[in-house]
Amino acid sequence: MLHWLISLLPGILCAQTLPGTAPLEWKGDGAELIVDGIHRFLDSYQRPAGKPDSRRLAYILGVVEPRVNRGMVTSEVIARGNGYTVKTIEWESVEGLWGEGLLLEPNGQPRARVIAIGDAGWTPEMLAGLSPGAPSQFARRLAESGAQVIVPLLIDRKSAYSGVPGVKMSKIPHREFLWRQAFPLGRHIIGIEMQQVLAAVDWMVRQSPGLPVTIAGHGDGGLLALHAAALDPRIAKSLVTGYYGPRDQLWKEPVDRDVWGLFPDYRDEAVAKLIAPRELIVETAPPSDAALKKLLGASSLKAPQASLKDLRAAFDPGPRMQRQMSRIIRYLEHVIKESPKARAQFWAKADKTSPEHWVSSTRQIRDQIWDDLIGRLPEPSLPPNPRTRLIFDQPKYRGYEVVLDVWPNVNAYGYLLVPKDIRPGERRAAVVCQHGLEGRPKDVADPAVSNRTYAQFAVRLAEQGFVTFSPQNPYVLGDRFRQINRKAHPWKLSQFSFIAGQHARILQWLGSLDFIDARRIGFYGLSYGGFTAMRIPALLHGYALSICSGNFTEWVWKVASLDAPFTYPFTGEYEIPEFNFAHMVNHAELASLIFPRPFYVERGHKDGVSNDEWVAYEYAKVYRFYQQMGLKDRTAIEYFDGPHQIHGVGTYEFLKKTLMP
Repeated sequence: MLHWLISLLPGILCAQTLPGTAPLEWKGDGAELIVDGIHRFLDSYQRPAGKPDSRRLAYILGVVEPRVNRGMVTSEVIARGNGYTVKTIEWESVEGLWGEGLLLEPNGQPRARVIAIGDAGWTPEMLAGLSPGAPSQFARRLAESGAQVIVPLLIDRKSAYSGVPGVKMSKIPHREFLWRQAFPLGRHIIGIEMQQVLAAVDWMVRQSPGLPVTIAGHGDGGLLALHAAALDPRIAKSLVTGYYGPRDQLWKEPVDRDVWGLFPDYRDEAVAKLIAPRELIVETAPPSDAALKKLLGASSLKAPQASLKDLRAAFDPGPRMQRQMSRIIRYLEHVIKESPKARAQFWAKADKTSPEHWVSSTRQIRDQIWDDLIGRLPEPSLPPNPRTRLIFDQPKYRGYEVVLDVWPNVNAYGYLLVPKDIRPGERRAAVVCQHGLEGRPKDVADPAVSNRTYAQFAVRLAEQGFVTFSPQNPYVLGDRFRQINRKAHPWKLSQFSFIAGQHARILQWLGSLDFIDARRIGFYGLSYGGFTAMRIPALLHGYALSICSGNFTEWVWKVASLDAPFTYPFTGEYEIPEFNFAHMVNHAELASLIFPRPFYVERGHKDGVSNDEWVAYEYAKVYRFYQQMGLKDRTAIEYFDGPHQIHGVGTYEFLKKTLMP
């Protein structure tokens, strides 16, 4: 009896797996396994260091515009110390971008010129001794010892002014709010404040070219002091406290410190090499007397004097913070307005004389977008090693769970639906059906799951004769997946670096199956799956077409503008911004990288992700491009009277028209 059962075992196993694959023995939640695997990959990721370059450092910090050098605007005296006065100051750093702060001016000739920068939560008044709240009043100590001191205002991490009255206000911290808006514009809150610091250096140098300029900062001010000294050789000495370190846990620090491509060449110790041989003084606590003496080149400091009195009646720093937030927002809105010119220049060498010339001439552009915007990993390093198991057997198709290896700790996972009426030797078209935010393969491909948003679109397409594969993308599990970008960004990577590798492996494996035509594999994604539909087929030419549902819009506005309450600076998705996106591509340009393959947009009138006007504005560029290239029949948009969901009417017909023989 036992011998008989053993003889049947190979057939039983074969029925439970896709032919040519090993049995799948994964246990637990496939989404968790995917996300945790990427985390493990990043936790051990290393890349050889190159040579630090101050120009590249300036780029990733967003210090990219020339400064205007129009001087300081000072107010009346607001306080008097022993041998110095305190004034409020304003100065323009780049066109339309102003800094504010305090100037501590000695009564006689200054013995030194210092820019003193506190942590983001410290007001200039705290450093100058006009109000309590900071553990160190080092700007005041420097002024008491005869230094001229500029104390710039930093944006804090409160949230009272995060938003636009009449549009939407949020509880997002001020620095993060500005980081979200600035990052896709190739700017950064660090870079914006860096420009203000460097403009202050400009002013100090003009005052007395023979007197060296030094800089001191604590916390966020230490970050600025370190990097300003690396960028500007005119800074003779720098004092950095409460900041300097290995930065291995940068992803746990405030998101406004997220910098694209910081590792390995611009870790703090590498930045310090850009300062050498000039003097860098580092302490963990707020500046000590010994450190301040080193900064001044002094043998002693004067003892602290009596507290200063602010001559302004009941000074409230709130309106100043509000004013500074508004100024930076206006500046960033101007960058948005000017970004189409930069994109036009970026694409200037693309050849529109024929589809063939377009594809060949944009290959380098595509590679640059992959390298500099998405972040490129090497090709998948492991064999696919496909493992499958049968999970349902329906009248028209069978469904399998599938796991493929990509890189160590990184897998591709999803549901494969195979129609039963495929004849021997026949090769069918396939559609990769991509879920959205917090979605799973079962949401789109399990006949027992009724999800109105997805309308079982992988099931419906399988019933119509397509092979479908529904991958598990890593944008699931809340902050756990968002932390992928926090860990990846410093390495010049993103979650889409991994998604690109997973889809490259999926395409390779699907194309190897004897019942799939590798030339007829389409992509159809909703929401975050539509986000994927705009990027992955643009990078991977193995996809024969792309359908973007519930995501296509004027993406620069969507990700950086404050003109509508649905834009990403206001929402919880802090992982969305891609560095300098606005100066490389918009959705229309991404669609042009999908060209000459078919491209389709599905848009519900009631979809709150965007509005019809923004969608139509951006899609008009796509249609005009396909029309100018003589292939207007390969693109279309379908509007339907519905919300954020798969409609599955025009898209299904589009798939039949373009993929079915």
